[in-house]
Amino acid sequence: MAPTGKRTGESTRSSGPALPNSAGYLDGRLLIAMPVMGDSRFERSVIYLCAHSAEGAMGIIVNHPAGSIDFPELLQQLGIIKKGEHIKLPENAESMKVLRGGPVDTGRGFVLHSSDFYIENATLRIDDGVCLTATVDILRAIANGSGPKHAILALGYAGWAPGQLETEIQSNGWLHCDADADLIFGDDVDDKYNRALQKIGIDPGMLSNEAGHA
Repeated sequence: MAPTGKRTGESTRSSGPALPNSAGYLDGRLLIAMPVMGDSRFERSVIYLCAHSAEGAMGIIVNHPAGSIDFPELLQQLGIIKKGEHIKLPENAESMKVLRGGPVDTGRGFVLHSSDFYIENATLRIDDGVCLTATVDILRAIANGSGPKHAILALGYAGWAPGQLETEIQSNGWLHCDADADLIFGDDVDDKYNRALQKIGIDPGMLSNEAGHA
């Protein structure tokens, strides 16, 4: 269900140093981009890691809006609702965020959502509170009011080859912190980066290109 692979435009690394976290892999946590990364596609990104193992990692950027794309309009483009029917959508569907989830597979939608919704053989349960579903069925459910209480739709995802994320963390490219529902699903997308840093005790105003691990 959860794809992995190298980030677009980057070389594949077959191995890398161990994570600096004795807890092991970081699926279910948030990655916070550091200035030293130098990759404009991930500048000031907060990424929810959906999968992380020896085979690589996959995550969804939760704080980069997908331009002017509107969720009701997207439902029309997919043929889920007809033009003009958006006025009948449930409130959470009208206001649902469409995000730029990452540079890989940008033509595909990935829905991060609360665990009160589940589709057999289609939904990946990441932890007790968060799931990932990448089928059009969840969009239909959201449109008719039977979907999850909390959800964001992301176009594309971020992927890492085996050992690649570990190497980037060791190079001070990423910090990580515990995930919470507000940072994942909250409406204040523009403030998520600062709040994620504050969550681990870092003042965003003091951040520089020389920053290291928290």
